[in-house]
Amino acid sequence: MLTNKTILITGGTGSFGKSFTKYVLTHYAPKKIIIYSRDEFKQWAMADEFKEYAEKLRFFIGDVRDLARLKRACEGVDYIIHAAALKQVPSCEYNPNEAIKTNIHGAMNVIDAALDCGVHKVVALSTDKAVNPVNLYGGTKLVSDKLFVAANAYAGNKDVCFSIVRYGNVAGSRGSIIPIFEKIIREGGTELPITDTRMTRFWISLTQGIELVIKALAEAKGGETFISKIPSFKVTDLAEAMLPGAKLKEIGIRPGEKLHEIMVTTEDSATTYEYDKHFIVYPQMTWNNRQQPDLSGKKVTDGFSYSSDNNTEWLSVEDIRERLKEI
Repeated sequence: MLTNKTILITGGTGSFGKSFTKYVLTHYAPKKIIIYSRDEFKQWAMADEFKEYAEKLRFFIGDVRDLARLKRACEGVDYIIHAAALKQVPSCEYNPNEAIKTNIHGAMNVIDAALDCGVHKVVALSTDKAVNPVNLYGGTKLVSDKLFVAANAYAGNKDVCFSIVRYGNVAGSRGSIIPIFEKIIREGGTELPITDTRMTRFWISLTQGIELVIKALAEAKGGETFISKIPSFKVTDLAEAMLPGAKLKEIGIRPGEKLHEIMVTTEDSATTYEYDKHFIVYPQMTWNNRQQPDLSGKKVTDGFSYSSDNNTEWLSVEDIRERLKEI
């Protein structure tokens, strides 16, 4: 599917972009991968890290806020993976205008560039925080998701479709709890901070996130939201797995933080289908005849929701220990 294709990744020097690039270069034979991002140093470091693939990689300094530059980068592109975003909840709260410019206006620019430059498929990365958002970051990503779904209305006769992939914090990623615990343990700490002892989260690896994006590229017809079926864990069990017998200090939920991650709401259940390893939330509106949903899955029951606290698959302390070895 990706053989001899040109792929552009916005925010391509981030954790996802680098891992996705490595995965595609290892498993496929793309024509070219374009890394589009703002930080020249990160691009230089990534170019050095991937120097054996230099003939396959191109690096564009650019911001998703800049439509003209984005269009130039999209010339000849087959697929766009939109990973660029301002993601830190406190930063977005303190700098709301900047979050809106990148996460909302930037999404609009990606859509316009794709429509004008003949791109065939766009997959936008979403987040659990876009579901019933309680902070500005989640609010901007909800708007972004709506924009990418509605973008299919503008496709007309063009061979292009837009879809979304939704997942929560990747295990071990920057800003997640695992690196925080690791730092405390490395420095000899015996007490781990827990925002709330009832807190649960989904466990997804970068590889699983990448494979979900590949699935969306392969199967999307337009407007779908792809969600992996993944296990849940209790944050208290994570603490026990990382530091057995550790004293836990409950510090309270931070502003904008949720007790549980939710991926499918009861409102989504009307158009959600369950498959072997994932869910798909289909759009409620159809804009062109290419939007033919794959209804081979099982329609979820009315009122269904998929949340880290009502999951049917859970990781034990030992399961977590084994998964930590893979990070």
